Amino acid sequence: MPRFIDYDYNQTVLLPVAFENQILPGTFEHTVHYLIDHQLDLSIFNGKYKNDDSGRPAYDPAILLKIVLLAYARGVTSSRRIARLCEENVVFMAISADSRPHFTTIADFISGSHEQIAALFRQVLLICDQMGLIGREMFAVDGCKMPSNASKEWSGTQANLKKKADKIDRAVRFLLGKHREEDRRGPPEGSRREREERQIEKLQKASDKIKAFLDRNEARLGRSGKEVQANITDPDSAKMKTGHGVIQGYTGVVAVDAKHQVVVHAEAFGTGQEHGLLEPMLEQAEKNLEPTATGSSALDEAKVLADSGFHCKESLEHLEERQIDAYVADHGFRARDPRFATASRHKYLPAPGERIKVPKSSRERYTVADFRVDIEQRTCVCPAGKTLWLRCARGRIGRQIFMQFQGHKADCTSCQLRPQCVRSVTQKSPRLVNFLLESLPPEPNAPARENALTRMRHKIDSTLGRYYYGMRLGIVEPVFGHLRENLGLDRFTLRGRPKVDGQWKLMAMLHNLTKIHRYGMAT
Repeated sequence: MPRFIDYDYNQTVLLPVAFENQILPGTFEHTVHYLIDHQLDLSIFNGKYKNDDSGRPAYDPAILLKIVLLAYARGVTSSRRIARLCEENVVFMAISADSRPHFTTIADFISGSHEQIAALFRQVLLICDQMGLIGREMFAVDGCKMPSNASKEWSGTQANLKKKADKIDRAVRFLLGKHREEDRRGPPEGSRREREERQIEKLQKASDKIKAFLDRNEARLGRSGKEVQANITDPDSAKMKTGHGVIQGYTGVVAVDAKHQVVVHAEAFGTGQEHGLLEPMLEQAEKNLEPTATGSSALDEAKVLADSGFHCKESLEHLEERQIDAYVADHGFRARDPRFATASRHKYLPAPGERIKVPKSSRERYTVADFRVDIEQRTCVCPAGKTLWLRCARGRIGRQIFMQFQGHKADCTSCQLRPQCVRSVTQKSPRLVNFLLESLPPEPNAPARENALTRMRHKIDSTLGRYYYGMRLGIVEPVFGHLRENLGLDRFTLRGRPKVDGQWKLMAMLHNLTKIHRYGMAT
């Protein structure tokens, strides 16, 4: 018969534990523990506390900061899970000196310390600079879209939200009318009636929430001055398109140094468009980094790389005015690159039997060649046999002269061939057709029309421009990969731009701390 080691659940073991000995040198928690105790100035948190003479003693911000950073480094952002780690995990018990703060204390510390976190981010950045981890030769700016703690179902314009509230009110009136009719006929069924009464209460709360938001807030305007969708739960967030669908969230933008991928500035914006974000990012990155020994700015001698999302005329003019050596791609950059001329042959090929959605080709729509035109008689007939009216006999577009026809609204609206004729089924205007009459020769000695857009296009199309811009991917994308994939920090858990911005800076500071742990502590 086999023999096994005896065990007894009734036995008692006393284990002496020294918390300092559990924080082993060479580990990330030891780096965080050392920097917070010896390098960072945490007096910036003192203004939050008013218990000098009376009140209960508060948890030391150093302890809370160590707990939060170590938890975020393991992909844990829930305050309840962080509090549980302090009760069950030996490393968290050691780093917190077994203080075991309540989850509400941890949540209040994270959400209410966005100003202090911004100051700590700069302190950590200066430590990276002192350790020689920042090269100041090349910076890459990019952003990633992350979901916020709000549902996109509660987004809409003022008119859409009012329409949604009216729809909810109609549903409530329908259920109430149904209940009154049932009361006249006799006692209703218990379980169904209770379920519908709970539904009425839920719908009424939703309607009141929408109406209260509409009373307190005005229409949210975008950069173009037009109204954009606002969110009831988090008005600072925005609805934005991503590669995985539409989300309600923020765009986290970072400026990264090329030497060790240290984040020199991080900021969260409640917009899906990156136009106009390059200027504030570079301005703040310049403030975060101290001037050089000669007194020059960090951007005076550096190169700046950014993708097509930041490409706009205002940003490029700002870069030229500041005399910053920047390389900002436009949306047609790849199409002009001869290295991508054969890119279409490497596209994904479906497996045998796999069904893929084929986009509608523009060749399926009627082109100008499908319209019968008589230039001398100035008449035009569409493929459906309807006569178009002459809109312009001789119109000029650039250096070309066109004759322009347009269909009658009554004919186009009811035409069965309309889906094959117009660009979109939602298009309200009739079909417009331009026939080329002649092309004018170029003007002799005409001055070249060159602006910031064309100058950047020539610059980035050069051999040197493609060489420098090719480095952007390896500088900034590893930061997003580290935060989202390795650490699992792929969403914001707070609401409101100030708090979300503080959480984004906390994530970027954690990334910089890993660089200090890996490259700086050896020095």
